[in-house]
Amino acid sequence: MQKVHILPVFILAFGALAWAVGQTTSDTQTILTEVSQYMARREYPAALALFDRMDTTSLQTAEIQLLRASVLNSAGRTADARSIASNIASKDPNNIDALLVLAAAASIEGKDREQRTTLERVIKIDPKNPKALSDLGYIALRAQSLRTAAGHFDRALAADGNYREALVGRAIVYRYANDPKKSEQLLNRAIRQNPQWAQPLNERARLYKGAGFLEDALKDLDEAKKIEPDNYWVSVDRATTLVDLNRKQEALQELDHSIALSPGSFLAYIYRAGIKDESGDYKGAELDYTTLTKLRPDYYFAAEGLGIIKMRYGQYTEARDAFLTAYRQAPKEYRYALLAAINWMRAGRPSDPKQFLSQVLKTVPRDSADWIILRLYHDFSGDIDAVERADKEQNLDEKSRMLFYIANYYDIRGNKTLANNYFLMVQDMNRIGTVEWKINESILEERGLKNL
Repeated sequence: MQKVHILPVFILAFGALAWAVGQTTSDTQTILTEVSQYMARREYPAALALFDRMDTTSLQTAEIQLLRASVLNSAGRTADARSIASNIASKDPNNIDALLVLAAAASIEGKDREQRTTLERVIKIDPKNPKALSDLGYIALRAQSLRTAAGHFDRALAADGNYREALVGRAIVYRYANDPKKSEQLLNRAIRQNPQWAQPLNERARLYKGAGFLEDALKDLDEAKKIEPDNYWVSVDRATTLVDLNRKQEALQELDHSIALSPGSFLAYIYRAGIKDESGDYKGAELDYTTLTKLRPDYYFAAEGLGIIKMRYGQYTEARDAFLTAYRQAPKEYRYALLAAINWMRAGRPSDPKQFLSQVLKTVPRDSADWIILRLYHDFSGDIDAVERADKEQNLDEKSRMLFYIANYYDIRGNKTLANNYFLMVQDMNRIGTVEWKINESILEERGLKNL
């Protein structure tokens, strides 16, 4: 199951805001109306500044204070929001709005357990609270507990059949449960009832994209972008849809927009690096891979991409370090150990990675192709055994890998003619997309042997 991405939903309860407008003086009503307008545009500092214009009596009411706390949450100032809500909850433990503000703060801070505990307190007070039930549903979605999520969303919809977050959440569950018709029906309802809300359009686009209806998906994403031009997930989904439509230059422009919206979010960098790498913009790809290694050190594919580019440039020490980084994150991917060793040898002496390879060999099954090749590089002998094993290998991906490392072995030993023959064998096997194939292509290109 793919990771669930829940689009941001305004924390501010507009229903409560409408109630507050009806209960206050005309001046305060005007201010609260302006607050809602700024919130709709996500202009949080401007919305917060308006509270300072309220009269003291209105500002000190629990309702107005909690509305202000909701805006603080939306602005990312969760500590200030918590302070207000905690103070009110201490005097009135059953104040649902205060508890919802505290739950929202926990959500923004990524504290699912605290958020769930607080929401469960709300449900004990008000078992049919659609906001708390929907939020519990999204927590279950993030945990990939579809049955639990479905139960929460169903209860929310039983309490309020038009509650928009529950409609979208239940539609997501149906999509993951391979029931696209029911998913589409709920999303259609959400879109009809909330024409100025981007999330159901975005979710319907994901549904259409998964079914292969790329043009329909793009149409929904174009409409979602008109509504929320600064929505990161709408932008990323639109870019990936453009990639699938082979409109990669447009996708690059959209990914630039995604990264400008959220420079600290890693997903857009993955796609942009891939497009740049594939199109030959290696400098641009290198920058994105480098950024990815800092944003997500556990995402070893970024270190892999960086290592391949460094090899292309002949920067063998940097390539070695990149592949060592990848190997530390994925110690069962022995190709990274081998690629690190190759670059280690090219940057210095053939014996330099011997101690490292000794440690790697201890973790590898002795009857595997990886063990044969790793031993070849460790002992710097045994090429006949490796060639015989490669000849007998039935798995074409594995055979191509072995030939690639045999080619590099001969190349490092100085037998360029034999090495080139093996590099050409790898090309003939055409195992497109593997790490070794990509590096092999760049080696052949450098030596003027490509497509011979």
